[in-house]
Amino acid sequence: MMTAGPQMRASDDDRDKVASVLREHYAQGRLTVEEFDERLERLYASKTYGELAVLTSDLPGVDLRSLPEVPSGRRPERPDPGRSQKTALLAMWTPWAVAGTVNWVVWFSIGAGDGFDFPYPWPLWVMGPWGAVLLVATVLMTIAGDRKP
Repeated sequence: MMTAGPQMRASDDDRDKVASVLREHYAQGRLTVEEFDERLERLYASKTYGELAVLTSDLPGVDLRSLPEVPSGRRPERPDPGRSQKTALLAMWTPWAVAGTVNWVVWFSIGAGDGFDFPYPWPLWVMGPWGAVLLVATVLMTIAGDRKP
C-alpha cells in the first residue's frame, strides 16, 4: 500500500474527517466562528492531503492518517455563511424587544391603574435610542455581509 504524500489527492471522506476535527476544535474553543468558517471554506476547496494538513497544522494532536471514519450516509453540512450573522442580529434585537415589551406593559399598567389616564410615553426614550443604534449596527452588518466573497 502506498503512503499518502502531500501531493496525493484527497477524497470526500478525507475532507469529512478533517471537518469533524475542525468542529471538535471549534467546540473546544480553539477556533473562533470566523476561523472555523474560513477553514471549512478552504477545506471543501482542498484537493490534496497537503492542503488538508495545512488546515489543521496549528491544532494540537491532529494526525490525518489516524482520524476516525465518518459514519457513512451522514455527510456534515456545509456552514451557512449568513447563519452567524443571523444569530448575532437575533442576539442584539431580542433584549431590545424584551426590554421594550416590559416597559410598555409597565406604562400601560400605570395608565390603566389611573383610570386610563396614560402618562407621557416614556418607554419611547428607552426603545428609541437603543433601537436606532441597533438599526445602524444591523445595516452595517448587512452591508459587510454582502461584501464577503
